[in-house]
This record gives sequence, structure tokens and C-alpha cells, in this order.
Amino acid sequence: MSNTPMAANPLTRAVLEIDEYASGLGWDQPARLFALVDTAQLRAQEPGLAAQLGLRDEPETTGLTPIEQEEIPAGKPLDEFLGTIAWPDAVAGCALTVERLMLPPSAEASVPEGLSGQKLTQWVAQHPDRQEIRMTVAVLRDGSRDSALRLREKDSPTEVLTGGALVPGLAEALSATFED
Repeated sequence: MSNTPMAANPLTRAVLEIDEYASGLGWDQPARLFALVDTAQLRAQEPGLAAQLGLRDEPETTGLTPIEQEEIPAGKPLDEFLGTIAWPDAVAGCALTVERLMLPPSAEASVPEGLSGQKLTQWVAQHPDRQEIRMTVAVLRDGSRDSALRLREKDSPTEVLTGGALVPGLAEALSATFED
């Protein structure tokens, strides 16, 4: 992806590449799951697939290539879906991009007592300080993690926040897909 800024490590580059891809699809999209494979291994073991993905002439010998997986079933809770995933050994990691609503910490005090589940979701959706956010979280088998967060109101590549500890719960759920 030509607009992806150069990042310090392959995992961060993969997260930013997925964020850029998701950004190109626009907002109000379903969650998307990606396998992360070692680019050099992919070229060596699957030259046809590498050519289809435009990787044959890439000068870079290290890195991760995101490969989008089948659509996540609508209506199935994300945590339940992730609990059904098992990756083959050729997959070095995985990533997920998902949109959510969030509130600033200052709004926590105003959450009505006893709200949970659907009622809490509706309350957040109607709150005047809500923010729409796209989270892209990636993990590797070795435990490495990275994330990219993009607010809808600041939808620009220069406004993407990155870091390994931004979405710890989702990173843990993705890491669990590699456990035996």
C-alpha cells in the first residue's frame, strides 16, 4: 500500500497497512480478520499467491503480509467467533479491524446504574460525547502486539494512534487463537 508510512518494525507496518485498507473501504464496515504471514516465506512457498498479491517484485525481504480471511459471521459475538479460530503453522500472526463507539473517561460517572448489554450499547450510542473509532489490533505467535486507532472525526493517516498496549483485551483475545 503506497500511502503506508514506514514504521520501525514489520508488525507496525502490517497494522498501518490494514488500517489504510480499512480506511479505503469507508466507515460502517463489519469487522475484518486477517492472517499475517511472513512475506519471504510466502514468496518462497507460494509463488503463485505471492504474484497474485503483487509481492513478486517487492524489494523488501522481511515483513508480514496481511491476508484477509472469510467474512466474520454477522450476529455472532466477536469473542465467541474468535474462540472458534485455529491457525495453521504457516500463519505468523493475525489482525482484526473493528469499529466501536467509545466515550471519554469523563462520561463514566454519568452511566446509569444497572445498565448492561444492549441497553448500555443504546445509551452509549445516544450519548452526545460518543466517538466512533476503528481499531486495528495485531498479534504474533511470539506475543508481540501492535494496534492502530483512528477516530472517525479525525479520519486522516496523520491522525492514527499506534501502540502495543492500546487495546489489551482484544489483543489477548487474538493471542488466544494461537493457544493449543
